[in-house]
Amino acid sequence: MNDQLLIGGILIGALVLFVWDRWRYDLVGMFALLVAAALGLVPAQEVFSGFGNAAVITVAAVLVISHAMWRSGVVDALASLMKRAGDKAWVQMIALTSVTTFCSAFISNTGTMAIMIPVALQLSRSGIGHASRVLMPMAFGSLLGGTITMIGTPPNIIIADIRHETIGESFGIFDFTPVGLSLAAIGLVFMWLTSKWLVPKTKSRDAANSPYDMSSYITELWVPESAGFVGQTLYELESKIKENFAVVAIKQGKSVTTAPPRYYRIKAEDVLIVEADTDTLQQIIDATGFELNADEELAERFLVSDEVQVVEGVVGPDSRLIGRSAADLRLRHRFGVNVLAVARQGQPVKPNLANIRFKPGDVLLLQGDAEILTDVFRRFGCFPLAQRSMRIGGEKKLFTPLAIFAAAILTSALGLLSVPVAFTAAAGAMVLSNIIPLRELYENVDWPIVVLLGATIPLGGALERSGAAHTLAEWGLLISNDAPVAVALTVLLVVTVVLSNIVNNAAAAVLMAPIALNMASSLGVSADGFLMAVAVGAALPFITPIGHQSNILVMGPGGYAFGDYWKLGLPLTIVLIAAAVPLILWFWPLAA
Repeated sequence: MNDQLLIGGILIGALVLFVWDRWRYDLVGMFALLVAAALGLVPAQEVFSGFGNAAVITVAAVLVISHAMWRSGVVDALASLMKRAGDKAWVQMIALTSVTTFCSAFISNTGTMAIMIPVALQLSRSGIGHASRVLMPMAFGSLLGGTITMIGTPPNIIIADIRHETIGESFGIFDFTPVGLSLAAIGLVFMWLTSKWLVPKTKSRDAANSPYDMSSYITELWVPESAGFVGQTLYELESKIKENFAVVAIKQGKSVTTAPPRYYRIKAEDVLIVEADTDTLQQIIDATGFELNADEELAERFLVSDEVQVVEGVVGPDSRLIGRSAADLRLRHRFGVNVLAVARQGQPVKPNLANIRFKPGDVLLLQGDAEILTDVFRRFGCFPLAQRSMRIGGEKKLFTPLAIFAAAILTSALGLLSVPVAFTAAAGAMVLSNIIPLRELYENVDWPIVVLLGATIPLGGALERSGAAHTLAEWGLLISNDAPVAVALTVLLVVTVVLSNIVNNAAAAVLMAPIALNMASSLGVSADGFLMAVAVGAALPFITPIGHQSNILVMGPGGYAFGDYWKLGLPLTIVLIAAAVPLILWFWPLAA
């Protein structure tokens, strides 16, 4: 009993830290593992055994393959078909959500969303009217797509591996399809019929106007011969003025230099195009002797040239920008990139842009050299929302990656190779064929997920060894005492859904799987249906934005608040739970 209380306390503490979100989930998972090891709950020889687990290797391989498919332009090719969907809002809604769901069955949710969000924003200007009406259904569709195949989402891979450890045989790639595809179809139809009323109409980037009123704080400053800063560099000007501002262009007669370098020396008669708030502009004028020369159309005239672009991008859920500011990162000094504006939940954030600490889902308006912007987006884990030429990848190669991917699916489905071997080989083939460069191989593995899985798998074992999983299973059975087995299955499914909305869904699958096995054992029924319930429950975090990366990605572009998700997410969850139980019982009979 002592061990049960200890592992229970560790897991409850980890859940609290997950919800608090002060530290990233992989750090919390590793800390919980080390505490369990120190207390003797995890044997010394098994502390890091999770990192050699087949499920962890498979997840890493699938992430590499997903990035290669995304980089090669496979999803781009599908996305381009959306432009032929017509200009009717309901047709575009069906097309966007369907393609997103289909792609997410085979490619990572975030990779699919990174391609599809700009497509939705572009189409919204011609048909949807408000992108916020379709972005949330697209995010939910990407989660539904993950339920369709074993490789669609990490929880499915984990559940398949746990089944292999328990009965010696894994779930196959398409064993999840009957239940998952049925739920995806039900979920899509529900969203098509109800999203008009359940998804809020927000101030998102769907109309012609951006949420940033750039002309209100981009201003001309004329440099007279008497100005004190004639002959000094832009760097010296920036060092003198401590507040945030950016010189986005310089006019010299009829010549215009966009995004000038920091070593540029200011000349008499120059006109500096400056982005700054009113107080900072006054400080510049007082310190330099420059003169104000306002123009209402400056934003369109001077921000963009053939070499320089202004691009919107969303801060990804695992971006290196999170918790840091432009001043911390010295984006202007290191990369020559100007942060022109920041929007959060569809609303512009104006004061002191240099010191704003970025959050997941923030939308940034960046100006700089086109090639450098591409590198900055890739380096810092952001996704462009405009300029489709900025897709972070190389030339399109459609046939080779599709052939490699199909071969991996076929060999594993026919039992010629195990799933970990088939997909690891496919990831290697993607590198050897230069679909994904070697330098990007490790950059595009979602290492926090890998570390989280490696840390929580031994914790799941400790939950089982201590008897805590059995105790929790008995509690679950008490709730459904004297009721049909379907009630116990429903209780398990509901608890997993709740857990997946507040912690990473992979962790939810790891922690709930031992409880599912014990419930099935106590009832004397097959464990398959209970394991499938955990897989389904872990894949349905629709109620909160923190439930999954896809939900976070649309938060900024859609202009959603934290409380907007449950309006569609809760009814959708209830409908899917009601449908999932009979579907699981139909396709996975509980007779042992």
